[in-house]
Amino acid sequence: MSIPTDLDTFDIKLLPHGVAVIAFNRPKKYNALNPQVYDQWGRALEWAANSDDVRVCVLTGNGKYFTSGQELTIPDSSELEEGTEELYKKRSAYTDKVVRQLIRFPKLIIAAIQGPVIGFGVTSTALCDVVYTVPEATFNTPFMQLGFCAEACSSVVFPRIMGSSRANEMLLMGRKFTAEEMEKCGMVARIFPRETFMDEVLKLATAAAKYPPQAMKDTKALIRDSEYEFLEKVNTREMTLLGVRMASDESAQAIMEFMMAKHERRERAQDAKAKL
Repeated sequence: MSIPTDLDTFDIKLLPHGVAVIAFNRPKKYNALNPQVYDQWGRALEWAANSDDVRVCVLTGNGKYFTSGQELTIPDSSELEEGTEELYKKRSAYTDKVVRQLIRFPKLIIAAIQGPVIGFGVTSTALCDVVYTVPEATFNTPFMQLGFCAEACSSVVFPRIMGSSRANEMLLMGRKFTAEEMEKCGMVARIFPRETFMDEVLKLATAAAKYPPQAMKDTKALIRDSEYEFLEKVNTREMTLLGVRMASDESAQAIMEFMMAKHERRERAQDAKAKL
């Protein structure tokens, strides 16, 4: 299978020995996620899973951010013709596909976090097999601030990896974690210097890609087989509730306040810069 050429929100490369690099490619938008990005992400993962040319997949981002999470917008009147809940149900279908692809991805998938990561970018990386990051990266899930809920199976995966107290700090209290903290709690495998980060990641990915591919698939299946159905049920429950939460007046108000506060911070920063 050839590399898909119609996924313009991603930069996809197939390197020697079967290492596929799938990079978020909206740097001017801090690699924010919207329905188009989710749709193309799912299709990119589907290609990597089914292509005989791909042995290892590396997920990363171009630019400053790995991904800044959900692109916050207020739906216009044409989008709301079928109702708010129906709108968010359609949007969540793309997200649901990405989560299911990650749960059942049959090959080694490495998350290479080259910058700050927010929201779904954080929760989805917990479904990857290995996570590497740079020292400057931060991890944040501001779900409560936006009136959302846990997603990408984070309601069960985070407590398992991080421990319940730290997971609750992230999911319920919105605390921003450093790369070092994420390494200490087991979410991140290793931290590499920014200057050599991708070289280090690709060196490890290439070494793994040289192993017999069926052995890799069989061993990953042994690790994940007992979890597939359970995680898919968790995902269904989270996606259903997330659609309800995103369609709620509470969430709409929270998003509006968040966007207004962000706009005010930007204006203050511009005013301070102008005075220099």
